[in-house]
Amino acid sequence: MMTVNEVSQLTGVSIRALHYYDQIGLLPAAGHTDSGYRLYDDAALERLQQILLFRELEFSLKDIQRILENSAFDRKMALEQQITLLTLKKQHLEALIALAEKLQKAGGAIMDFTAFDTQKIKDYAAQAKQQWGATPEYKEYEEKTAHKTIKETADRGSQLMAILAVFGTMQTKDPAASEVQAQVKKLQNFISAHYYTCSKMILNQLGQMYAAGGAFTENINAAGGPGTAEFAQKAIEVYCS
Repeated sequence: MMTVNEVSQLTGVSIRALHYYDQIGLLPAAGHTDSGYRLYDDAALERLQQILLFRELEFSLKDIQRILENSAFDRKMALEQQITLLTLKKQHLEALIALAEKLQKAGGAIMDFTAFDTQKIKDYAAQAKQQWGATPEYKEYEEKTAHKTIKETADRGSQLMAILAVFGTMQTKDPAASEVQAQVKKLQNFISAHYYTCSKMILNQLGQMYAAGGAFTENINAAGGPGTAEFAQKAIEVYCS
């Protein structure tokens, strides 16, 4: 067990912040000393790591608390999402550094503002929050999965991946081709039937997530072949435009 002062020194989180996290129920102390000082065990420190990762990704404390208290919270999935978001932020910073270096070498203005675009990060973060948050879509997802067995859940995931894998066989076609767009519609219908009502806005966010790198992209490309996730995203973008 560690005291609040020791946790503060280890993590860099102020004692005041730790007290506040305890008060709002985000990070309850594991116990107290005889003098009433807060104590933290390994489980509390692990939870603090999750909190800090989400904070680094600019999630609000309210969003973080909702995510961590969700009965369906999956630490492995959350880490995959965090890695993807951190990778996107890294790419964004690298693009800004590259632009600054170009400006330095050119000695003047370069009319290139693409490095400032953070929409991809915002879209993925919104999808992550939506997946874990108390949205109508997530409530619908909980209702549809409440009585599913582990095998049924795994089978449904395999069916979804099989639909996505088909995009790998279509990569020689135009993403706007009728058969490709029909496959996007099939994907949308499957998600709506088995997960939650998949609007075009949500579908477009999913497409961004599929091609954003990380575990999602790797799994889809493993199922359908290299480039499958990226092609699926392009086809979804056409469908949703």
